[in-house]
Amino acid sequence: MITHGKNIKVFSANANISLAKAIAKDLGVELGDAQVLNFSDGEIGVNINETVRGQDVFIVQSTSYPVNDHLMELLILIDACKRASAGRITAVMPYYGYARQDRKAKARDPISAKLVADLIAKAGADRVLTMDLHAPQIQGFFDIPVDHLLGVPLLAPYFNDKFKGKKDDVVVVSPDLGSVTRARNFATRIDAPIAIVDKRRPKANVCEVMNIIGDIKDKTCIIVDDMVDTAGTLCNGAKALKERGAKEVYACATHGVLSGPAIERIQNSVIDELVLLDTIAQPEEKKIDKIKILNVDEVFAEAIKRIYDDASMSEIFK
Repeated sequence: MITHGKNIKVFSANANISLAKAIAKDLGVELGDAQVLNFSDGEIGVNINETVRGQDVFIVQSTSYPVNDHLMELLILIDACKRASAGRITAVMPYYGYARQDRKAKARDPISAKLVADLIAKAGADRVLTMDLHAPQIQGFFDIPVDHLLGVPLLAPYFNDKFKGKKDDVVVVSPDLGSVTRARNFATRIDAPIAIVDKRRPKANVCEVMNIIGDIKDKTCIIVDDMVDTAGTLCNGAKALKERGAKEVYACATHGVLSGPAIERIQNSVIDELVLLDTIAQPEEKKIDKIKILNVDEVFAEAIKRIYDDASMSEIFK
């Protein structure tokens, strides 16, 4: 492995081409000329139409729906760059799929987050750049360096501006006990107190709210999470807040997975606005008035610059 490539090359598979183009533009380079296509039998093929020999290659690909297709595109593109003698290969994964399968919850469960980490390293990636892993300890599943960006520093300024002069009425809400650290970080940035939704989950994608810990009566609540998948947890939490006296309910998350009935649930919920980052590309049918999308290209471009320059990553959010 060469520890540093000669020049920055940014390539993209098919998951989020618009984000890859925006990152390349911020870096002042053209998006690399590569095609990721499907053969008639469904196999994935890659054509890289420019040299990558000795280059610092960054491959932008979220492993979002269809997860397995996008994961294979990433692995094959990494392999193609490795076999073409790229100097260094960084897998830029704004959204890391399979992250929720990070432990054995019951007997004979797989730990798929670790398996995917091994596949990415084995394919030839030298490092990974990602944002808001579902569990931060997944960084330890990799045998290569991981740069882990956070979504809160991008989401908090939006609400700081939105509620300027009204901070006394704002409460940041953690949707569960596991998200308290994220909510506290967010609350510190907008100078607001926090509350916690104490919930019980009988089975996967089914959530039952039990209690609200904290004062939310007549307050504007902001629910902070890392992702919104089927939106059951989010909408149930918002409903519970309203039933217990909240004046308004807003929500924000880094990743908008928005699978299954998510859009219908959000549209029919008591949520006034849901703010997401564009780590996952959203089709037109999922772009509804209640959902606002913020861009992440600038922070990823800055991270790529710092990786290339061997500079400190912690400076980004200061």
